[in-house]
Amino acid sequence: MSNKINISIDDICPHPASSMAVVDRCYEILEKIPEVKFTLFVPMAYYRTMPAPPVSMCDQPLRIDLFPDFCQKIRDLPKDSFEICYHGVLHGIPGETNNDEFKSLSYQETLKKISEMAWITKMAKLEDIFKPIFRPPAYRMSPEAIRAARDAGFQILCLSPEKMYKDVYQGEEEKRDDVVYSTCGPPIYPLKIEEKTEIVYHACEWDRNFLSKEKSQELVNFLLSAKKELKYCFMEGMI
Repeated sequence: MSNKINISIDDICPHPASSMAVVDRCYEILEKIPEVKFTLFVPMAYYRTMPAPPVSMCDQPLRIDLFPDFCQKIRDLPKDSFEICYHGVLHGIPGETNNDEFKSLSYQETLKKISEMAWITKMAKLEDIFKPIFRPPAYRMSPEAIRAARDAGFQILCLSPEKMYKDVYQGEEEKRDDVVYSTCGPPIYPLKIEEKTEIVYHACEWDRNFLSKEKSQELVNFLLSAKKELKYCFMEGMI
């Protein structure tokens, strides 16, 4: 039986150090393994306001519809190799955290966030490009946010199986078979093949998990040396 595998990249946005440039690494991987499938998670208005590494700071929300070249690059991606999915609005809470946008939201607050995502997607003329698939920033998502996302029409939630995240979910994510769990994210979670392998990277160059040239070559070597049959899938195929 084939082992299903997907490669996803978080934080694709107009920030110069968290940009579409990472897709060059994807093309290098595709040259070696043409059947690979990439899922790109895009925040609608990426905004980093905390005193994190200086390169991560944003002077203002980077709303994708205000960056037409970025949007065109999204449209131009080959659809047999890439799918585009949602990764929140701002990614964090301005002045409080860089990551926890959905961690403590109520049901109604989540619906408002989802409406913002839909509106910006429409303004960017990308409503036919984005799939109804959601990964919350830093995997954190309240039980109410999970319920609201499902009720609002998200068909797949991309979450983490680690205890510190599952404690936030409070078991809500287990109520339907619509969750794809991450399984590895080098170097924090080393590469390994499982029955369903979801490999997570980041586009932001300041992140340890950034898909650099070195990591992309490591990934290629790992996949080519795998002693198991691999079936590359988009998120829908991982359910």
